[in-house]
Amino acid sequence: MASTFETTFATRQLGNSDLHITAIGYGAWAIGGGNWEFAWGAQDDDESVKTIERAIDSGINWIDTAAIYGLGHSEEVVAKALKNTKQKPYIFTKCSMRWHEDRSIYRSLKAASLQEELENSLRRLNVDTIDLYQIHWPNPDEEIEEGWETLAKFKEQGKVRHIGVSNFNVEQMKRAQKIAPITSLQPPYSLLRRDIEAEILPFCEANNIGVINYSPMLSGLLTGKMTAERVAQMPADDWRKRNPNFNEPKLSHNLKLVELLREIGDEHGVEPGVVAIAWTLRHAAVTAAIVGARRPDQVDGVLPAATFRLSEAELSQIAEFQKTNA
Repeated sequence: MASTFETTFATRQLGNSDLHITAIGYGAWAIGGGNWEFAWGAQDDDESVKTIERAIDSGINWIDTAAIYGLGHSEEVVAKALKNTKQKPYIFTKCSMRWHEDRSIYRSLKAASLQEELENSLRRLNVDTIDLYQIHWPNPDEEIEEGWETLAKFKEQGKVRHIGVSNFNVEQMKRAQKIAPITSLQPPYSLLRRDIEAEILPFCEANNIGVINYSPMLSGLLTGKMTAERVAQMPADDWRKRNPNFNEPKLSHNLKLVELLREIGDEHGVEPGVVAIAWTLRHAAVTAAIVGARRPDQVDGVLPAATFRLSEAELSQIAEFQKTNA
């Protein structure tokens, strides 16, 4: 199923590909549901379908998912949603994280394993070709070359249109480049996770590698909806309960940052999360940001991030806060 999409939002070319994507894309991690290691708690599939439909109908022209999200379930939900949409967005998914029957996770970049993963993803997504197929994590490290060579073969065979990596460092990307060009990198990037600014983003910009950053709102922490009480009430299988940013002493500090984002957002009639996303999109190396949503109204709340941009004065205000509150 090729993408057939008209959007009122401006688009950006993703790296060396012919894909022109909106500044935000729909992230399908949380809709994988509960009962796995990196779950966000239980999720209603009908709600997920409506959420994806809202995102696509609103003009977002790409979806990012992964085989591991919900142990295959996220891809199935995406396929279910796309049966009902007139617009056909680009579909991005990821490989390398697999699971046993007991739902425990293991990692493989072996050719035979990736071949099996690809066929499973094509079947679950109900497509003939995946627009962007990405190595989810560079693990095991010693299998990177075999994994990337395998993805390059998938592209030659026409089963995937473009190939990218996720969570790779510069040295790992250089190893992959010796085998085949990299279309994109998917790294974590937000106001609270800035480590890629030093080496990774400049390398991507210099090598025409598109960047689609994930967790620009740090998994909901910067949305303006998170409180200490809400964190305490999260279900036991929500992985965020184990994340240091959602626990003291970091949580109180992070929520102070959210209040600054709220103050800036209020001047423009947008939510704090929109300000957080726009902050990541200010960087010249960043092509677009992956934005998750579990309900249609959450899509409505973040949609302005497709066009909203921060002024230099507002960027300076945020920088000063981070400097004085480090």
